[in-house]
Amino acid sequence: MDELQSSEVQATPVWAIFSDLMAALVGILVLVLVWVIGIQLELSQSLEEEKQARQAEEQRRMALERALADPLAKGRITIRDGRIGISGSVLFQLNSDQLQAEGEELLQTLVAPLQVYLSQHDEMLMVSGFTDDLPIRRGNQRYSDNWGLSAQRALTVTRTLIDQGLPADRVFAAAFGANHPAVANQDEASRAQNRRVEISTVPRLEAGGNE
Repeated sequence: MDELQSSEVQATPVWAIFSDLMAALVGILVLVLVWVIGIQLELSQSLEEEKQARQAEEQRRMALERALADPLAKGRITIRDGRIGISGSVLFQLNSDQLQAEGEELLQTLVAPLQVYLSQHDEMLMVSGFTDDLPIRRGNQRYSDNWGLSAQRALTVTRTLIDQGLPADRVFAAAFGANHPAVANQDEASRAQNRRVEISTVPRLEAGGNE
């Protein structure tokens, strides 16, 4: 009789421990399930935000193309990845920063649609100058390298756009020299494509952002 009672006493803690282990396992499974659900919700939210960003970018691109439909149709400009491209030969003579009459006329046709675009979007216009990979010809008294030439060309276009009516606080210039060519610099035809000015839209700077 005493041996039976002793066996029952010893068996009770085993079942209690087993019950505790099962409860702990269930708790762990619940935590894992909650974690997995949280990860799925976070991924779903990230995908939705990425989708909305792509849609917004596509809407901006389409709005820009609509605004510039006329010069686009006439082949006077190109739009690639939301960037307006203008051939350097239309705007400037080789190694020059002086705007040609044809270039000034072309910029004038862009002002009105760009004004409409800026009135509908809280963005700025970045005017970027690019050159080919050939060094500046000897005898050029103004520039020692392509950086200087691309910078001045971008400034010339920027100032012309402002003089023709774009708001000065919504346009700025940038220079890239021979960096970021549109195509590989292999011959005169490809280098001519790389001598260009691009106008792209960028987020507007917040007031006091530099303070």
